[in-house]
Amino acid sequence: MSTAHPAASSARVAVVTGAGLAVPGLTLPDELLGTVREGGFDPATGLVGRDLRHKDRASRLALRATAPALRAAGLFDGDRYTGSGDTTAVVVSTNVGILENVCSFADTIARDTVLGLSPLGLPQTSSNVIAGSVAMAHGLRGPNVTLCNGPTSGLDALYWARALIVTGRADTAVVIGVEPAGDIVTKLLGTPALDGAVALVLESADRATERGAEIRATVAGCAREADLAGAVARAGGLTPDLWLTEAADDPAGPPAGSVLDPAAGLGAASGALGVLQAAAAVAHLDTHGGHTVLATCGGPEGDGVAAVFLTGPDHTP
Repeated sequence: MSTAHPAASSARVAVVTGAGLAVPGLTLPDELLGTVREGGFDPATGLVGRDLRHKDRASRLALRATAPALRAAGLFDGDRYTGSGDTTAVVVSTNVGILENVCSFADTIARDTVLGLSPLGLPQTSSNVIAGSVAMAHGLRGPNVTLCNGPTSGLDALYWARALIVTGRADTAVVIGVEPAGDIVTKLLGTPALDGAVALVLESADRATERGAEIRATVAGCAREADLAGAVARAGGLTPDLWLTEAADDPAGPPAGSVLDPAAGLGAASGALGVLQAAAAVAHLDTHGGHTVLATCGGPEGDGVAAVFLTGPDHTP
C-alpha cells in the first residue's frame, strides 16, 4: 500500500518552527551535521526531577526533547505551553519504547502472579504512554497518535503530523522520535539503541505567520512506497541539495549535492531515525535557506521506503 502527500499549492502548508534534542552528548540539532560543542545532554543528570517521577525512560526522554523544541518555536515560556492546547496534536514514533516495561511486567507476573504488579507502572505498558505523557505535561488536547511502524516510523510520523495540519485537524503538531536503551532492547536489535529523543514543532504556515514565528523549513512532500525511487518520486521528485539516509550506496538514490547519515555513531535510532533526520534537515536549512533536503528511511529488507522533502524559507519552487 502506498501513501503520499506530495508538494501542493494548498493554503494549508505545514512548516517547522522548532526542534529539540535529548540525545547523549548533543545539545542542538546542528551537531547532527558535525558541529562540535562542549558538554551536551547527559541522561544520568537530565532524566531526573520532580516532573519525571513515576515515568518510564522513553517518556522522560521525550519530555526532555519536547521542552527545547517548544521553546525554540516560541511556544514555551519555561513554565507552560503558550499555544492553543485544543488545536495542538502529539505524534510519537517509537518501535521499542515500551519493550523493557512490558518484559519487566511479564517477569513480575511469572514470578509473583498479578498480585506483584504495581498500578503505578501499568500505564507504562501502553505504547501510547509517551504521547500521553507529553500531552498531559503541556496541556495538549488535540489528536494524540503513536506509530510503531518499523524503519520508516519516524518519517511516517511526519507524514501524519503534516496530514493533521493540512486537513485542518490541528494547527500545531509536536512530532517526537524516541528510543530508550536497555539490555532487552540491545538483545532485540543486536546493537545498543540511541537512548535519546528528538522533537519537532510543526505548524500551519498561516498560524506561524500570524504569531510572528520564524519559519525554519517547509514540509514540502511526504510519501511511502515499496522502493526508494517510487517514494522519492511520489513525495514530489524534487532535486535535493542534501540527502539524509542510511542507504547512501543505493543505486536508485537521487542525485544530490551531498549525502549524510546524521544518526551514524549514535546507536540504533529505529523509530527515532526519521525525526532525527528531519531535525538535521532543519539545522541545514537554518544556514542554507534556499536549499532542498531529502530524508529517506527503510529499504528492501523492510516493507517499504518513506521519503520526505523539506525546503528552506528562501526556497524558490
